[in-house]
Amino acid sequence: MPKSVVITLCVIAIVVIAAVAAVLIMRARKRWLMVQKLEARDDDQVRYAFVINPSKPQAASVRIRIEEYCRDKGIQDIRFIDTQLDKDGSVCAEEALRDGAGVVVAVGGDGTVRTVASAMAGTDHAMGIVPIGTGNLFARNMGIPVGDVDAALAVATSHGSSHVDVGWMSLRDGAEPDRKHAFLIIAGIGFDALMIDDTDPNLKKTVSWLAYFISGAKHLFAPKYTGDITVIRPDGSAQINTSVSFRTFMAGNCGEIPGFSLMPNASYDDGLLDFELIDTTAGLFGWANLLGDVMHQTITRKANQSPLSTNSTIVQMQGSRSDIRLVEPALAQVDGDILGETKHIQVTVDHQALCVRVPQEAD
Repeated sequence: MPKSVVITLCVIAIVVIAAVAAVLIMRARKRWLMVQKLEARDDDQVRYAFVINPSKPQAASVRIRIEEYCRDKGIQDIRFIDTQLDKDGSVCAEEALRDGAGVVVAVGGDGTVRTVASAMAGTDHAMGIVPIGTGNLFARNMGIPVGDVDAALAVATSHGSSHVDVGWMSLRDGAEPDRKHAFLIIAGIGFDALMIDDTDPNLKKTVSWLAYFISGAKHLFAPKYTGDITVIRPDGSAQINTSVSFRTFMAGNCGEIPGFSLMPNASYDDGLLDFELIDTTAGLFGWANLLGDVMHQTITRKANQSPLSTNSTIVQMQGSRSDIRLVEPALAQVDGDILGETKHIQVTVDHQALCVRVPQEAD
C-alpha cells in the first residue's frame, strides 16, 4: 500500500477517534454539570418512598446504591416497597402516600413507572424515576438519565419538576368497563399490541429492542381490523371515520422511541393526545413503505408521510378523546402492558395531572 494512502488513512482514523472522544467528553461534562446543579439546590427533608420492581436483574444492587446515596446526601427518611404479582406499582404508591411519603420514586421499567403514575396522578405529590428497565421510554422522553443511577437519583431528590399529561384507556366491553388504565407513552390496539404480547421476555433481556422486531415479523400478515373511530378535536368538534380498515391504532402522549419518531407532534403537557391510524397493503412492500414513512418523520421531525410512499397509510390526528368500536376484537396495550382483547375502547387524557421530577428547573 502506498505510503501516502497509509498516511491519509491514519489521519482519518485520528480525526474520527478525536471526534468520538470529543462527543463522549462533552456528554460526560454535560451530565456532570447537571448533577452538580441539581445537588446545589436547597433541599429539605421529605419522606421518600422507593417503589422497586424486584424482578429486574439489577434491582438488588440498585437498592443498595439508593441506600448509600441517600446516606451520603443526608436523606434520612426513606422506605422501600417492592412490587409483587398481586401488588402492582399503583397499590404500592397508594400505600406509600398513606404512610406519609412526600415523594414516590418508581424504580423499574416503563410498566412500574406507569402503574406508580396511575396512583400519583391528581395528587399534590411528586413522582421521581430511577429507570432500570429495557426501554425506559418515558424517562428518555423526559430527559431523565438512563444507565446512571446516581444521576437519576439526583433528579429524583431535587425540586425540579414538570407537570405532564396522563392518558387513560378503558375497555368498555370488559369486566370493568369504568376502569381506566393509565399510560404515559403510547396506548394501542392491533398490530402493536400483538407484537408486544408475543415478544419473548428472555430474548428481550438479551437483545433489547430487537426482540420487538423479531416478534413483529410474525404478525406482518395478521388480519386487519375494521371499525368506527371517533376523535374529539382540540376545538371540541368530532371527527368520525366509519368502517375503517387498519393494522393498528395508537394514542400517544410521548412520540419518541430510541432511533425513531412515531409521533413528531406529540407533546406530553399540551392536554392533547396524538392519534395515529396505520395501514399497509401489498404485503412486505407495504411494510417497507411504512418503515420509509417513519424514517421520513424521524428525519424531517414532521408528521408527514414520505413522498415516495405508495402502499402505506399513516393518518395522524390530535384530540382530547377517542372512541373506537370494532367489528372483531383486538388486543389492547398501554405502555407495553397487555390489557386483553376488546371491541370497544375509549381513550381520554388528564391535562398536566402528574408532577414528575425532571432535570429542568421547576415550573
